Amino acid sequence: MKVVHVNAEAQRNACLARLCAEVYGQEAGLTPLVVFTGTCSVFFPQEAARLFAAVDGQGKPQALALLVLDEEGEGMTVTHACALDQADAHQRLISELTLKAPLRVEVDNAEQEAFYQKSGIKRWFGGAGGKRIGLGARHPAKSVSELAPTLALDEALILRRFKHDPKAFEAAKQAFLKGLNDFPQSL
Repeated sequence: MKVVHVNAEAQRNACLARLCAEVYGQEAGLTPLVVFTGTCSVFFPQEAARLFAAVDGQGKPQALALLVLDEEGEGMTVTHACALDQADAHQRLISELTLKAPLRVEVDNAEQEAFYQKSGIKRWFGGAGGKRIGLGARHPAKSVSELAPTLALDEALILRRFKHDPKAFEAAKQAFLKGLNDFPQSL
């Protein structure tokens, strides 16, 4: 299994659509569409996010992860990640990324923390609202106070645009569906 940085626009958008669908599921309302639209229209053009895939020997995607830069451009937070076909592919992808990127994760429970610890995230701090923040070995911060906030989408703004601009909503929906339909069999 190897890690691929997916940066060709059509493949990247297709992988992002699949990632959003996998992470949020069928009952998530507009959230997957909002994250997809904001990432494609804001983060990718500004090079503030990167999409990675773990692929098997034939190049078939087995896991996906979206990393978003922090406000200082020093660290990258895993905001969305999932396994596709192989259950352990998600862990292997995160393990590889931990070795190569200044990785940060934020978790809500002990199960998630254990998953990331097994993936190579060894430094842990208490965060706001009971969250735990994990840092990979390549992350430059030495304490929570040194962490810059992760860049965030203005989801409310995107939702307002959808509400007031039906053409923008329809275009975003079609782009998302096209991405799902065009998910690559090989990268």
